[in-house]
Amino acid sequence: MTITSADYPLAEYPRRTGLRTSYEDFLRLPERYKWSEWVDGEVVMMASVTTEHARVVGLFRCLLGTFCDATHLGEIHGAGYHMRLESTARSRVPDLFFVSQRSAPQVREYFFDGPAELVIEVSMRGTRRVDRVDKFQEYERGGVPEYWIIDPHRRQAEFYQLKDGRYDEHEPDADGVYRSGSVAGFWIKPEWLWRRPLPSTIEILREMKVI
Repeated sequence: MTITSADYPLAEYPRRTGLRTSYEDFLRLPERYKWSEWVDGEVVMMASVTTEHARVVGLFRCLLGTFCDATHLGEIHGAGYHMRLESTARSRVPDLFFVSQRSAPQVREYFFDGPAELVIEVSMRGTRRVDRVDKFQEYERGGVPEYWIIDPHRRQAEFYQLKDGRYDEHEPDADGVYRSGSVAGFWIKPEWLWRRPLPSTIEILREMKVI
């Protein structure tokens, strides 16, 4: 299904400031701009997160973080750390992103310089348009190899992998398992994310045979 900006109300997000700056000056902005992104030279304030959003992001952080600790494949970033895509003149703050060991030299003090191997965005009502239109196009053009869009409220999980410069959607297999194309050996069952309460990370890591 093709999705365009017309499918989402423009008033939801982003929250534009009208402040334009170079990227170097953006990184030196006062604390009140800490929760913001740099979009084509403009400072854009990010949306506040919900409890549900925070819980799902926390689950992913524990699962991927523990998996990376066990496998030494790389590290997980998020929580205000930027990913700069110079080719698209954007510096976004994904909910989570995976950086492999080979990409470690691109880690800077305040941002990751270049496309991470995997980016995960957990959508809320106010961020769906940005996640599924703006960021989708930016990550695709910027060369992010794998992009997940998780929408807990709608119980939707979309998994995209870059092929010939375009995102190709991948579905879970017959057992309901989706296997990452960028984090070797990592897999999830989207149905885990729809349970309330969420399953414990220990329970899932045992099912994944990580611990």
